[in-house]
Amino acid sequence: MLKPDYDKLQNTLGYQFKDLSVLKLALTHSSFAHERPGQTKGQYNERIEYLGDAVLELIVSDYLYYNYPKKSEGEMTRTRASLVCEFTLAACAREISLGDYIFLSKGEDVTGGRKRDSILSDAFEAILGAIYVDGGFEPARAFISRILLKDIEHKQLFYDSKTCLQELVQAKKNQQLQYVIVKESGPEHNKQFVAEVQINGAVIAEGKGHSKKTAEQQAAYAALLKLKGKEKGQ
Repeated sequence: MLKPDYDKLQNTLGYQFKDLSVLKLALTHSSFAHERPGQTKGQYNERIEYLGDAVLELIVSDYLYYNYPKKSEGEMTRTRASLVCEFTLAACAREISLGDYIFLSKGEDVTGGRKRDSILSDAFEAILGAIYVDGGFEPARAFISRILLKDIEHKQLFYDSKTCLQELVQAKKNQQLQYVIVKESGPEHNKQFVAEVQINGAVIAEGKGHSKKTAEQQAAYAALLKLKGKEKGQ
C-alpha cells in the first residue's frame, strides 16, 4: 500500500489533526499490526474504536433527545440502533472512501478487507475516537453531524426494512412474502449474494450483499420504496 494522502483524508473528514499519529493509529487494523509489529509497535485501532463507539452513542443520543422531543425512549432507542449499526457505519465509511486508507495485512487486503462492512464500520468508529482524542467533543460532534446525522428517516427505514415490509404485506389479505437467494458468486472469503423479495410468487425487487441477510435487507428496502411510491401514485 502506498503512503496514504493524509491531507486529502483530513479534508474529507473536515478535521485537521494536531497529532497525525492518532489518525494513523485509527487506520491501523490488527492484521497489519500483527504482520509488522516493528512498524506499528504492536498498536492497532481496537482501543480507540472502543472509545469512538462510546462517543458515537452519546452524540447520537444527544441529537435525538434534543431534535425529536416527541419520540419516546423506545423510539429513540430504535432510531439510534439504525444509525449506529454496522451497515450504516460501513456505508458512511464508503462515502468518505475510508477503505482506501486503512492499513491491512496482505492477506486481509487481497481477500476484500477494504470492502468488508465489519472492518469499515470499526475504522469509522476508530476515526471518531481519534478526532475526540485529538480535538475533543465538539469536533467529534461536527464530524458525526455532517457524515452520519442526515437522511435519518431513510437510514431507519433501511434498518427496519424487513419488519416494515412484513407489516405492509400483512395489512393486506391473502398476501405471502418470501425471500429467495437467486445467485451466489465469488470465493468463500468474499461471497456476493443476490436476493429476490416475492409477494405471492411475483418478484417485487432484488438486493445484493456480501451476506444473505444484507442481500435480503437490500431487497426489502427496494421493495418498500417501490410499494410506497405506488401508494402515493408515483
